[in-house]
Amino acid sequence: MNEQHNPWTVLNEKPVYDNNWISVTEYDVINPSGGKGIYGKVHFKTLAIGVVPLDAEMNTYLVGQFRFALGQYSWEIPEGGCPLGEDPLDTAKRELLEETGLKAKNWVKIADMHLSNSVSDEFGHVYVATGLSQHEAMPEETEQLTVKKLPFEDACQMVNNGTITDSVSVIAILKTRLLLQEGGLVV
Repeated sequence: MNEQHNPWTVLNEKPVYDNNWISVTEYDVINPSGGKGIYGKVHFKTLAIGVVPLDAEMNTYLVGQFRFALGQYSWEIPEGGCPLGEDPLDTAKRELLEETGLKAKNWVKIADMHLSNSVSDEFGHVYVATGLSQHEAMPEETEQLTVKKLPFEDACQMVNNGTITDSVSVIAILKTRLLLQEGGLVV
């Protein structure tokens, strides 16, 4: 199988929804088996950005908030959307400060990812931030946040026991743990 060959044929496309953050398009297609069907795609107008802040004592900071789309409370790493054309690292710095009040001296990008590639083109970057200093948080008007400082290993346990289910957070925490264990990340 040729990994570069696209086995899908698009017969028609129709925009069905559009706002400042996403657009949804419905496609009439011929699928890889030759059958006709429809396929919907959510296009994200921003990049997803996540930050794992680590202090010198190996604590991290999580953000808790009620997520409208889920209808439930969620514990996550600091996250946000990066407007296309903006430097993702600048967005990471801004989101960390807005959500936790933290600034960091050191930044390492540890992951690039597609978040739900069966229905969307959302793409994200994850950073680890160290050399932390506390300042004033400035959450956006749509955010009612709880910030929790805890040992990094406790955050890992929250992933393992299913308390943290946000995909960016799960990937970020587990990748950070792996890099720390392998010596590929120094705090």
